[in-house]
Amino acid sequence: MASIKVAFICTHNACRSQIAEAMARYMNPGGYEFYSAGSAVKKQIDPAAVQIMKDHFGIDMSGQYPKTVQEIPEPDIAISMGCGVRCPYIGRAFDDDWGLEDPTGKPEETYMAVIREIQEHLKKFFRNGSVFPTF
Repeated sequence: MASIKVAFICTHNACRSQIAEAMARYMNPGGYEFYSAGSAVKKQIDPAAVQIMKDHFGIDMSGQYPKTVQEIPEPDIAISMGCGVRCPYIGRAFDDDWGLEDPTGKPEETYMAVIREIQEHLKKFFRNGSVFPTF
């Protein structure tokens, strides 16, 4: 049976979508492949996000890098991180929009709040199996 491809999409693919990809891979009960991508990618992942994920969750994001939507496989499930009107078009509608605040450049507490939101969304996702939850 093929894995379900899930993509977390954000404009810069430097923070929220990268955190979601790393956290999903860490939590993955099996049957999924996770990717993240953007339309106007930054040169590197937000260093604060990398450090916070390592310090607080033991998740090493240092091997991840920003990618364009064209660099990842076509997803079965596409989730917007909450870019509003600037969120990239990926060739079809998003399955969900998590509406997350961009913590880049903000205090650590903001990163932690966003990470907690990502964790809650992922818990709902995994509880519902391969059918993405409807909100």
